[in-house]
Amino acid sequence: MENIKSIIERYKHIRSLKLLGLHYQHKYAFIGIGSHSTANLYPVLDYLHVPLKYICCKSKDKLPLIEAARPGVKATTSVDEILSDDAVKGVFVSATPSAHFSIASEVIKHGKALFIEKPPCQSKDELQQLIAMSKSAGTSTVVVDLQKRRAPAMQILKSKLEKCGNGMGYNLMYLTGAYPEGEALLDLFIHPLDCVTLLFGSAKVKWVERVDGHTLYVMLCHTKAKGVLELSTGYSWNNAKESLTINTQKGVYELQQMDHLVFTPKQRTLMGIPLEKVFRHDEVTTRLYGRNEFVPTSANNQIVTQGYFDTIKHFVDAVEGRKTDSLQSLESLMDTYSLMEEIRLACKQ
Repeated sequence: MENIKSIIERYKHIRSLKLLGLHYQHKYAFIGIGSHSTANLYPVLDYLHVPLKYICCKSKDKLPLIEAARPGVKATTSVDEILSDDAVKGVFVSATPSAHFSIASEVIKHGKALFIEKPPCQSKDELQQLIAMSKSAGTSTVVVDLQKRRAPAMQILKSKLEKCGNGMGYNLMYLTGAYPEGEALLDLFIHPLDCVTLLFGSAKVKWVERVDGHTLYVMLCHTKAKGVLELSTGYSWNNAKESLTINTQKGVYELQQMDHLVFTPKQRTLMGIPLEKVFRHDEVTTRLYGRNEFVPTSANNQIVTQGYFDTIKHFVDAVEGRKTDSLQSLESLMDTYSLMEEIRLACKQ
């Protein structure tokens, strides 16, 4: 028993040293201090000990409050002050969505690494402009915070579907309350549309129907799959739902809220007859991923299960030269923006 306790204590000690040993060489700035950033992004930066040099906001009356809350950080209302500082290598941007394109353009032109909250721009044309600017400026690190791409459940599901053949079908529901702040398609529905292009590739719109101005019913055709989506702001924020059911030849995958992923294999048939209707057969469902809501560890925090943590850590690691990939690059969003523009066009017809 004493040996087991010693091993456990040793493991906890190593884990603690690893966390305390997180250290980043470069300086960073954050443009924006809204509720989303405060609740989901800043906590990750604090956990990772990312050295923020500046926080930029629009209101001068917030500046002394920011500096009082974050000793050592300079609060400013000037984006130019941040961009002219050579010590700042990476910039986080989480401002008003309509301002993202202009801010991102300036960050890229100044050759700084960019972390941009969704949506990074308002149209496919603006996305192409950002890509061209990035290539011209030689900005190698641009990460778009469509964080569900790095959600653990999404990564597991993607790897499973890559082994499936053609003929998949899926049903997706993304249901929230009213959204008067902006365009729901761009600001909210970009998430589920991005998820299906990540999982199934580029898509063509088969049909679209808008109901009561709040709900879109969409049928999409991919190379290997077809899907029906209900995208709506006609429900409730207190009971918002996000679910994805995928029917494959071998079985059915079900994803709920990025927190739970299960797989149920299909029952066998004989000459087209479903044996489950003839013989009693216990259904076995495999739990591929699940957030443990009882154990309060970082892995069970929604910031992790929704993908925010890994997205931010990847960005900072890329700036520090530790690793990089193109999972959330500007170029990777072309299929998503093409799909949104096709849906916009179909809604006008």
